[in-house]
Amino acid sequence: MTQKELKAVEIYTDGACSGNPGPGGWASILLYKGHEKVISGFTAETTNNRMEITAVIRALECLKEPCDATVYTDSSYLADAVMKKWINNWESNGWARGRKKNEVKNLDLWLTLSELMKTHSVRFIKVAGHSDNLLNNRCDKLATGEIKKAAAKSRNLSNC
Repeated sequence: MTQKELKAVEIYTDGACSGNPGPGGWASILLYKGHEKVISGFTAETTNNRMEITAVIRALECLKEPCDATVYTDSSYLADAVMKKWINNWESNGWARGRKKNEVKNLDLWLTLSELMKTHSVRFIKVAGHSDNLLNNRCDKLATGEIKKAAAKSRNLSNC
């Protein structure tokens, strides 16, 4: 298979946080030729931005070979970092940003995402959050559902 024949995968993602920071959830829906893979997860203490990036990382990690991935996100932070090439500037500046050369927030995740974007051809599309994008809304419900599941599990454990 040549580089031009990469499999085209659509990825819908969302991250959620109860408090910021606080408990967080993320979710991704991967679509390929009529097949769907749904993944989601939970982190006990995190931020919304970390969950948004994590959703994309986990989805790209699911791909078994280099793919042409279109990522749909409602996160301006994530979309702008890639689409406005902030991530490229950060990397060329030694992962520092601004005149004061402050370290990029969420550096561990940006480093991982950057490496995955070197493996896959990734394009980001910014969608409006909590609107008419059914798959983005579904990801939101899955991500917030992860937070609710963890809270319920914690309540059940505290009742012992």
